[in-house]
Amino acid sequence: MVAGEASGDFLGAHLINALKLRVPSARFVGIGGAKMKSTGFDAWFPIEKLAVRGYIEVLRHYSEIVSIRRRTRRRLLREKPAIFVGIDAPDFNLHLEASLKRSGIPTIHYVGPSVWAWRRARLRHIARAVDQMLVLFPFEAAIYKQAGIPVVYVGHPLADVIPLEDATSTAREQLQLSGGAPIFALLPGSRQSELRYMAATFVRTAKLVSGQLPGTRFLVPLINRETRSLFEAALHDEGCQDLPLTILFGHARDAIAAADAVLVASGTATLEAALLRTPMVVTYRMAPLTWKIMSRMRYQPYVSLPNIIAGEFIVPELLQDEASPENLSQALINVYNDPVVQRRLPQRLAAIHHSLRQDAATRAAEAVLPWLTA
Repeated sequence: MVAGEASGDFLGAHLINALKLRVPSARFVGIGGAKMKSTGFDAWFPIEKLAVRGYIEVLRHYSEIVSIRRRTRRRLLREKPAIFVGIDAPDFNLHLEASLKRSGIPTIHYVGPSVWAWRRARLRHIARAVDQMLVLFPFEAAIYKQAGIPVVYVGHPLADVIPLEDATSTAREQLQLSGGAPIFALLPGSRQSELRYMAATFVRTAKLVSGQLPGTRFLVPLINRETRSLFEAALHDEGCQDLPLTILFGHARDAIAAADAVLVASGTATLEAALLRTPMVVTYRMAPLTWKIMSRMRYQPYVSLPNIIAGEFIVPELLQDEASPENLSQALINVYNDPVVQRRLPQRLAAIHHSLRQDAATRAAEAVLPWLTA
């Protein structure tokens, strides 16, 4: 198994646990993070080596990433696993899967590349690389079936583990938050490359919000020491060490649930916010050339998962040049103050939650099991 970032690590851990219930003797190896390693997974390389997004950003680490893929492929071809499961990270995994499939190793790709959003030509490459797709969203299955790629819709594990009930009070109690002051969560991303592009913008946004809404509390869940160091450096550089801000090591779900609104980098965290029914403003910044290339290949006007699943703008998106601290702070305050958003948005997000709640780990394990026992 190979996962390339925190969301893939989460999916991989759930799949491993579900498979161990059915095949207790199975051994799992490859590339994964702390959650996968907690299941007994043997990680050959740190997951952080692959957690890079964007063309320009990847180029800076290209040699190292290619070397890791080459060494992983050689080892897998030598050990001949019963099956290979690539978890997301399509730019890394699809090349690896194509090579393994040609050598007779069955390949499953878990999390469909977003061909519904951009780069639909990838379907031809996917068909050559994978024996089966496992997809998280219901609208994806038809796309892969039409391309002749075996596919199973499994739902999203986050929808299974996040309760349907409102978790605000519990989260605030756990984080020892009291009083009626506004609470905002800031989620600038899980990758170091994301923090480098967005940390300063998030800090400046918090400063502006604090000036307009006195007493506001900010929660900043960060995934590791490296991302924390980058955010703290941005606080120092912007002279904002005195902001009423609490940095958390993990606890992203608690921070989102406790918040009145969230400023969140586009990615899996937007889905977490949706499942917790928290109003949000979605943003993203990347290298200008990467943005230019990716913008030309987009098929849809939106990039965040809540909007894609809903098929319309239900949460605001401010991307690249529009993602100024002034625009973001005003959008956050608008979301916080708008009674229509506060009343109607949770209903739309609840419908998304129900549609994705499919016992995904079990369904994914059942799709993988025939390949293990063949």
